[in-house]
Amino acid sequence: MHLTAQLAQQAKTVRERVFQHPFVTGIGDGTLPLAAFRYYMCQDYVFLLEYCRVLALAVAKADNVETMGRFAALLHATLHTEMALHRDFAAQFGISVAELEATQAAPGTRSYTQHLLTTAYAGTLTDIVTVLLPCMWDYSDIGQRLAAQGLPTSQPLYSAWIETYAASEFGDLATWLRTLLDRLASDASALEQARLTRLFLESCRYEYLFWDMAYRQDTWPV
Repeated sequence: MHLTAQLAQQAKTVRERVFQHPFVTGIGDGTLPLAAFRYYMCQDYVFLLEYCRVLALAVAKADNVETMGRFAALLHATLHTEMALHRDFAAQFGISVAELEATQAAPGTRSYTQHLLTTAYAGTLTDIVTVLLPCMWDYSDIGQRLAAQGLPTSQPLYSAWIETYAASEFGDLATWLRTLLDRLASDASALEQARLTRLFLESCRYEYLFWDMAYRQDTWPV
């Protein structure tokens, strides 16, 4: 059995909690309060900036030219295309570029990005792919699940968000990352697989915590 199939089994309960979180279901049925989504947009902007740093380290640690090129293209697309789209989409919620850029990372955002960055700096390409995969995989599955149940006509902006992550291009990216991880971990020992599973599950839990943080609109307590 490929490693990603094992990871899917190990993380099934956590990922299902993600899919059933009221933030996610609220996007799907259009009932999520706009204040919670505005908070999410600002924190996700901060997250994407750190995510780009992780992608840059993946470029540096890639094991062949093709993989290096794929991560370099993803970095460029995220930094220049996705960030621009994020700013444009945020503007539809009344969030200015200045507000996005002034956003301070909330505790959950800080913890998640430090988990990614620490792994990326100290680990291998296999480690990086392992901790990145839950984000891409979850977003693709969330988009497809919500699109399948019907777009929320009461909130067209949420519909646009769903269509973005339900798109085949995003699904293809998640599939590519799973395929890459299976290749990189094809000869991993049982001990190494256990370590990668731990890293994967930590990212899955951070995905849940990110949605939960946005739903509650967490701030630093002091």
